[in-house]
Order: sequence, then structure tokens, then C-alpha cells
Amino acid sequence: MPVHTSNGSQGGQGRGVGLGLALVSALAFGGSGVAAKPLIQAGLDPLHVVWLRVAGAALVMLPLAVRHRALLRRRPALLVGFGLLAVAGVQAFYFAAISRIPVGVALLIEYLSPALVLGWVRFVQRRPVTRAAAIGVVLAVGGLACVVEVWSGLSFDALGLLLALGAAGCQVGYFVLSDQGGDAGEEAPDPLGVIAYGLLIGAAVLTVVSRPWTMDWQVLTDHAHMNGIAVPAVLLLCWIVLVATVLAYVTGVLSVRRLSPQVAVVVACLEAVIATVLAWVLLGEHLSLPQIIGGAVVLVGAFIAQSSAPVKNSPEPVASGGPERELSARRTAA
Repeated sequence: MPVHTSNGSQGGQGRGVGLGLALVSALAFGGSGVAAKPLIQAGLDPLHVVWLRVAGAALVMLPLAVRHRALLRRRPALLVGFGLLAVAGVQAFYFAAISRIPVGVALLIEYLSPALVLGWVRFVQRRPVTRAAAIGVVLAVGGLACVVEVWSGLSFDALGLLLALGAAGCQVGYFVLSDQGGDAGEEAPDPLGVIAYGLLIGAAVLTVVSRPWTMDWQVLTDHAHMNGIAVPAVLLLCWIVLVATVLAYVTGVLSVRRLSPQVAVVVACLEAVIATVLAWVLLGEHLSLPQIIGGAVVLVGAFIAQSSAPVKNSPEPVASGGPERELSARRTAA
């Protein structure tokens, strides 16, 4: 016999599940760097690693694309947008940016996306923004500046900064498009189908950009070194494909459906902290005191944003998914 709960309880449970999914997504995305760096050091071009990541994930998700082929007719614009922005755009712009400016600077600019999402919601969608969400964004971005130690390699390259802003804009697209249809009930596009077609479209675009036929495939048959320890390159690739891409995108999109883009994007800032900590543990890249303090500030910002109270007299506050969103997300995920 089903147990009936109040809307408040359902909303609380939905928020809890959403936060759990967002944290898993941040952990999965954050683990991509520590697996990709040894492959790059072993001789693979960064763009080739990105192509292997997206193409491999697209292959894994191919059965779901076939199952949800009706989406091609119903929501073609959503699928193309997700593939171009959320998959290919973020990766291509970011890797182009770090070829011209320091990684830390590019990462910080990319993670200006929480502020951009808040601006999109407030000025484009004309929905209210809670003070706690705004404070959480400011703290998260400030903490990230410390985590990446932006002051240690700051150099002005106009094109590099524009490319990093392009990555930030594409990441906004990821969160906004992930939320599309979340409140449409049974008419909502299945998130797994959206991810599957997004990966397929992203893989097609990245094939043109990265030219994988020029890749040194032999690297994948050998070992890569992680902090002096030899690890099979194919094992690292499996981690990147299955965990850092498939699991990361699935849990990320589902978390946005349960929380809202504004909350999920702030929690996603933990990705940079997780990546830095994993690099410390697995690659021997030690953390400085400012990085540790910055990580703590990001955590505080994410906590403030996700626990923000609803705006009075607003049907759906930007920092809360609400019971209606949670119920529609359950139907979507079913």
C-alpha cells in the first residue's frame, strides 16, 4: 500500500534526491581530469581525449537513442542545442581557451556560469531571484578564484578570455536545456533520450573538430602513469567514458530536473574543488592554503544556495524545485 506524504515532505525528499544526484555528478565530472591527464602525458592530444570521451559515451547510450527516437520528431531543436552547447561547445571552447590562457583562469571564467544562469533567470525568464541564491553564487565564484589560484598565472589574452566566456555560455546552455520540459508532466522529454542524442550530435561535431583519424591509437594499448603508478590506458579511458561522461551527464540532468538550474549550477561548482582534491591525492599535485580556504568557501556558497528559502508571493522561487517539479521529475525518470 503506498504511503501518502504531504507536499512539503515530497518536496524535501525531491530536494534531497536532487542534491545527491548533483553531488554525484560533480564528483563524476571532477574525476575526468585526473584520468585524462595521464593519457595526455602518454601522448594523446587533448582534443582526441575529448573525442574518445564523447564518442565512447555516445556508443554506450546508443540503445537509449534508438528507444527514444520519437524525440527526433518531437524535440529536434532541444536535441541539437544540447549536443552543440552542453556537449561539444563546452569541451571545444574550454580546450581552445586553455591553449591561450592559464588553466586556472579558464576554469574560473567557465564557472562564472552560476552568475550567468541567475542573470538568465532574472532578466530573460523574469523570475524572482532569492538573496541566498545570489550570495551563494558570489561565494562560490570567489572560492573558485582561490581554488584555481587565478592570481598565479593571470595574463590578458583577449581571444583566450573570449573562448573561456564561450565555454561559460555553453555551460549555461547545459543547465538551462537540462531543465527544459521538467514541469511538463507526461509530455516532458525523457532526460536519458536527450542525453543520448546530445552525445551523438556532440560526437559528430567533435569528429570534424578533432580529426580522430590522426590520433596515435597505440597509446591506448600501453600504460599511462598516474603519480608514478602504471595504469592501463584503456582502463583510464573506460573511467572517462562510463563515469566522467555517462554517469556525470545522467545524474547532472536528473539533478537539474529535481532542483532547478540555479541551485544545480552552484552545487556543480564543487566539480572544480573535487578535481583539485583528486589531483592532490592521485596525481601528487599539492594544495596550498588559499586553495583549501577557497574550497571551503565554495562548499559554504553551495550550501547557502541549495538551502535558500522561497521568495514570498512567487509561484516558483528560483532556488527551489518545489513539489510540483519533483513530482514531474519522478514521472519523467520513470
